Amino acid sequence: MGEFRATVQSLTTTIEAVVLDKPQVVRTMLAAVLAGGHVLLEDVPGVAKTMLARTLALASGCIYNRIQCTPDLLPSDITGVSVFNPKTQEFTFRPGPVFSQILVADEINRATPRTQAALLEAMAEGQVSIDGRTYKLEQPFTVFATQNPVEHEGTFPLPEAQLDRFMMRLSVGYPSITAEATLLEKTRLAHPIDKVQQITDAATLLKMQATVKEIFVHDKVREYLLRLVNRTRDSVHLTLGASPRASMMLFRAAQAYAAVLGRSYVLPDDIKLLARPVLEHRIALNPESRLRRVTSEAVLTDILKETPVPGGTYKKHD
Repeated sequence: MGEFRATVQSLTTTIEAVVLDKPQVVRTMLAAVLAGGHVLLEDVPGVAKTMLARTLALASGCIYNRIQCTPDLLPSDITGVSVFNPKTQEFTFRPGPVFSQILVADEINRATPRTQAALLEAMAEGQVSIDGRTYKLEQPFTVFATQNPVEHEGTFPLPEAQLDRFMMRLSVGYPSITAEATLLEKTRLAHPIDKVQQITDAATLLKMQATVKEIFVHDKVREYLLRLVNRTRDSVHLTLGASPRASMMLFRAAQAYAAVLGRSYVLPDDIKLLARPVLEHRIALNPESRLRRVTSEAVLTDILKETPVPGGTYKKHD
């Protein structure tokens, strides 16, 4: 874990030099990437959502591509297209931007459902199927999708099936006045991202993802996780509870978050902290609760309060 911790510390320091005053967002985002998950960044424009992913790509040496989603974007604009070569009399496949390791889909809810769906196979299976052929994507592969929650004109809300592909939904939020003053000074002559240096590589990230899988999860912590997820399925406020995929995502995210913090075991507090970013976008309120202005966040808060936290030790016994 020594090398793991050193790399995490270097990545954290590098990203926090660009995305100021957001240490918790950076740690949680890194946990999602090291858990092999995808991230939906939902926030107002101009709070460094895209910058977060771009800085990670530069620091990790991963292949980076960005898609600006618009209503006229076609699935082939993402996955690629076969072009006829008159000289060879054959079709040649030209890969699209999805053939990267860190892909940013900016304003994903502006793309049509058909185009949104073009990302489903890539996100779930790490491959794309085009013209009867399957192309594997280079690993690690992470999608960062952004969307603006306050603009609704000309948008296509992500369906539940696509939302479920994202390990976490995060919000960056506005910086403090002090951090914003620092940002103004830092960007006066050049942007901090111009100084970002590569500190690791894709092969190291893959090794770190393998290390995350070895983080110990005590039976009591696993049962606590399952009780939380099961309570979402029994809630009178919800028509859709968290799926088994949500349990797996929360389990893996907790392992990665513990590793990011330098621990070799998961605590119930890791589960509690990650419950909202992992579960909130996977549950759906019923019409009555929505009319009564009940929120998904409030439902999860009540579930976390009502579910007893197991006591004792959570370390692995030798």
